[in-house]
Amino acid sequence: MAHLCVNIDHVATLRQARGGQEPDTVAAAVLAEMAGAAGITAHLREDRRHMQDRDIELLRQVVQTKFNLEMAPTDEMVAIACRVKPDECTLVPEKRQELTTEGGLDAAGQTERLRAVVQRLRATGITVSLFIEPDLRQIEAAHAAEAQVVELHTGRYAQARGDLLIEKEYARLLTGAEAALAHGLRVNAGHGLNYRNVKPVADISGMEDLNIGHSIISRAVFVGLDLAVREMLSLVE
Repeated sequence: MAHLCVNIDHVATLRQARGGQEPDTVAAAVLAEMAGAAGITAHLREDRRHMQDRDIELLRQVVQTKFNLEMAPTDEMVAIACRVKPDECTLVPEKRQELTTEGGLDAAGQTERLRAVVQRLRATGITVSLFIEPDLRQIEAAHAAEAQVVELHTGRYAQARGDLLIEKEYARLLTGAEAALAHGLRVNAGHGLNYRNVKPVADISGMEDLNIGHSIISRAVFVGLDLAVREMLSLVE
C-alpha cells in the first residue's frame, strides 16, 4: 500500500508572498500529520524562494513521522542536510528560472558526483532518494550511485492529455517501477499528482511514498488542510 507524504512548500510560498509569518509551515506539518500523512516533504531551494533554513530546522524538530528534505546535490545543501539530519533526502535538479521542478535528475550524466553526495549523506544515517525519470538508464545510474530509493517523476503522466498518451506515460511508470525494484531500489513517485490522477500511481506494485503538495494545498484553500489531506489519503490508501 502506498503512503502519502505531504509537501508543504506552497504554504511557505504563500507566506513569502507577503514576507510575514503566516501561514506557518510547522502548523501545516502538524495538521497534515494529524490528518494521517505518513510523512512531510519540504524542498529547500538554493534561491530560498519558499522554504527557508529556519523552516527546515524547525520541521526536523517537530515532524513525528518521516521528514523528507528535497534538495539539489550541492555542497551547501549537503552540509545543511548533514547538520539537520532529515530521515530522507531526495536529490532533485534545480534551475533558477523554473517555476517548479521541470524533470528528473540526470543521474546517468553525473553518476560519480552523485555517488560522492550519496555516500556523504548515507554516512550520517540519512536515506537517499534520487528524483529521476522512469527510464532504465536513469534507474541503473541511481543504483550505481548507491541511492537506496528512486522517486519516479510523474510530471509527464500528470500532464498527458488523451487516453492513448496517458496510457503510454503510465506504462513508463510501471516499467520504471519494475526495473527499480529489480535493482533492489525502493520506489516513490511524485510531481503533478492530484485527486484525479493519483489512484493508478498509488496502485503500482511496490510503490511506497507519494509526495504530493500543490494539489493538496490548493484544495485546502477551499476545504481546509485537514480535509484536503484526508481526501487524498482515501485515494492513495
